[in-house]
Amino acid sequence: MQAQSEKLISKLVQSIDEKPERVQNYYDLGTLLTRVKSYDQAEELFMKALGKFAQDKKANNLLEYGLGNLYYEVGKFDDALKRYDKIEDEKLKADAYLMMAQSLIQKNDYKRAVAYGLTAHDLRKQDPEINQVLGDALLALGNFNQAKDFYDQILLRHPGRADTQFNRGLVAMVLGEPYTDYLSQAKQLDPAYYKKSEQRIADIEKVLRDQKNDHS
Repeated sequence: MQAQSEKLISKLVQSIDEKPERVQNYYDLGTLLTRVKSYDQAEELFMKALGKFAQDKKANNLLEYGLGNLYYEVGKFDDALKRYDKIEDEKLKADAYLMMAQSLIQKNDYKRAVAYGLTAHDLRKQDPEINQVLGDALLALGNFNQAKDFYDQILLRHPGRADTQFNRGLVAMVLGEPYTDYLSQAKQLDPAYYKKSEQRIADIEKVLRDQKNDHS
């Protein structure tokens, strides 16, 4: 895998040398460096390219998006938000709003995450990633019926998503609906994800028990 990445990196470096005016090569190399965790190199490349393409708005938008993704990856969510906020390119807008919503979820700013998620949703209603981020933010805010609607939209077309199945199960638990099938599906689809998230089931069970005791 590492040898393959190195080969691809050197191919992209060569592409930049051959066609220094082509912004996609810089974006692809920066994205690949981010993926292989060469964060400093990726940041340096994006910054240099932003200077080079300063007068080209479309190129600039693509590079800002790549840099935003790098900052998101390393957990610098405020820096990521600043980069995504600069994007005006129509083709990138939905992705930028989605990433802003995801960054805000990481900061536990769920209300603003919903606002940006809904803006992205207006542009791409069937996108499972956008519906997921909306479902997750609404779940965190305790808006269970609304979260349920977004998860159900995803599961109609993408039943193989463990995160959606799991969170839909949590919503069902809270709403007093049958939930075991959702959780079983999640466990089957991604045992590691299920194990990592299992504590959330216990947390919700405890809240429901406490509520029942309060009312008895």
